[in-house]
Amino acid sequence: MSFQITIEGTGEQYACGESKHVLAGMQQLGKKGIPVGCRSGGCGVCKVQVLEGDYTSKKMSRDHVTAEEESNGVVLACRIFPQSDIRLSVIGKLNKAVNR
Repeated sequence: MSFQITIEGTGEQYACGESKHVLAGMQQLGKKGIPVGCRSGGCGVCKVQVLEGDYTSKKMSRDHVTAEEESNGVVLACRIFPQSDIRLSVIGKLNKAVNR
């Protein structure tokens, strides 16, 4: 099943299957909006806040996402898999470069 991912601030939208992490779905379609780093949860470059929607997640580095942040929807896009349509905001290290 595929879900709609919407990036606040840029208006970018793309479809992402539930078996792909949100960052891979964006890259596969040649879309932009979320900064790309290591793709394995260790660098924090793809840090986003999920504003709406459901997802499952894999382990994330606590150096980049604290337990408190994660409970507030702050996650790494390379570690979450959509379970519904998702609306998110980029808050990672490269946010300023992406939203210019």
